[in-house]
Amino acid sequence: MSGENESGSPTGDRPEAPAPSEHLNIKVTDNNNEVFFKIKRSTKLEKLMTAFCERQGKSIQSVRFLFEGQRVQPADTPDTLEMADGDCLEVHQEQVGGGRCAC
Repeated sequence: MSGENESGSPTGDRPEAPAPSEHLNIKVTDNNNEVFFKIKRSTKLEKLMTAFCERQGKSIQSVRFLFEGQRVQPADTPDTLEMADGDCLEVHQEQVGGGRCAC
């Protein structure tokens, strides 16, 4: 096995951008609204999630955020999720069910 250059080399694909930008533009959509946020790679996504909910008049407990089909936790950051500039978070209504009917 020869995988000496798997992690890339100084002569990689993008020599003009050796270090990734500190900020990312992230789109958050709930299929009705799209909101764009510019956040640092190290910022907890809880900040973005709270801001989106406040703008849309939603409770953070009533929705869930997904990135590439995986649920996003408030403590996650763009770095931990390996997000790239322009990525999108989807917002879905939290489904409540299985409880007893209060009829």
